[in-house]
Amino acid sequence: MQKFISHIGLVAPLDRSNVDTDAIIPKQFLKSIRRTGFGPYLFDEWRYLDHGEPGQDCTNRPLNQDFVLNEGRYQGATVLLTRENFGCGSSREHAPWALLDYGFQVILAESFADIFYSNCFKNGMLPIVLSSHQIGELFKATLSIPGFSLDVDLEQQTVTSSTGTRYTFDLDAYRKHCLLNGLDEIGQTLSYKQEIADFESEHLKKNSWLTQEVR
Repeated sequence: MQKFISHIGLVAPLDRSNVDTDAIIPKQFLKSIRRTGFGPYLFDEWRYLDHGEPGQDCTNRPLNQDFVLNEGRYQGATVLLTRENFGCGSSREHAPWALLDYGFQVILAESFADIFYSNCFKNGMLPIVLSSHQIGELFKATLSIPGFSLDVDLEQQTVTSSTGTRYTFDLDAYRKHCLLNGLDEIGQTLSYKQEIADFESEHLKKNSWLTQEVR
């Protein structure tokens, strides 16, 4: 997993509450567990006017011109701004995979569904909770200022807008440590590789019968 230290990116405003994981990545795309290739199908039922299927070439699919991610001014956005309870519904890890594969590195919301929130950290994406008032200010700025961007500093736990407004956010110390060091749960375990090897060696010395062949 890549380290997350800081990020500066264009903001895309998804002004919806209770966005569930089936809206983020519809169920027909869950057949694959490769973690990559889901970006073209992110918000599939909202981005396109036809029904999407796994492996489908999205190049010439009819676009829903009223959907925010299809607007020219938000092309290349890497920061998603949304409302409360983002990522509710099923626990599919494909949801953060799709967001990451599309290019999003940071999501700002009033609140997140617990499992989705946890899955973001496991995949190197930073979900940030801000107050309803702060989110409202950011929506106003994003919609009124072309090219509005945010500078996110994980070490300082700050979000600074291109207009100079700064917000601070709370974050669990363990999750912060893992992101700064690029550690998912497997990586965190492997950081104790030598200690694990030492324990196994000592354990086998004390319990030599574990290596004896059963006849």
